[in-house]
Amino acid sequence: MGESKNNLAIEGLSGQVGNLVFRRRKADGKVFVSVHPTAHEGKPRDAQQKINERFQEAVIYGKSVTADPTTKALYLEKASAGLSAFNVAVADFFNAPDIKEVDLSAYNGQVDSTIKIKVLDDFKVAKVHVKIANEDGSVVEEGEALMQANGIHWIYSATQLNDSLVGDKITVVAWDLPNNSTVKEEVL
Repeated sequence: MGESKNNLAIEGLSGQVGNLVFRRRKADGKVFVSVHPTAHEGKPRDAQQKINERFQEAVIYGKSVTADPTTKALYLEKASAGLSAFNVAVADFFNAPDIKEVDLSAYNGQVDSTIKIKVLDDFKVAKVHVKIANEDGSVVEEGEALMQANGIHWIYSATQLNDSLVGDKITVVAWDLPNNSTVKEEVL
């Protein structure tokens, strides 16, 4: 992409001139020029309408996040050059956490045995919930895992004795700040 530096002709220019639209990025003052967009003829298809609605939800989330100084500061820490807290929040809205691994090697059904979960997110994992159910579907226990110092691993410590492990299902649900969730199930 071409770049014009110290161009007096576009200094301070913004808005529309003829068929061109000039936009200035607040973060670094760069000016971007594009052809004026044309309106789409007709009603959007269902798929396009869903995309439009999802983007609108992302914008609303981004605005609500930047209205709260505490959350805005969290997003601002992750913002790189040319991005705002709003940009980072909107991007986070579109990405659910990724449960990379559910390590059951230390879970033996005894109280205080542990399940180690590795979860990644483009911004931050907010919470991880673990449910242990017997083969017949009855719930043995469930609760929140605790985030470890590295910010990647979460540990769930069993609170109930579980005598029958064969066929038990471990369900892990991870959420991020925009409340996106991911589910992963493992069978013993």
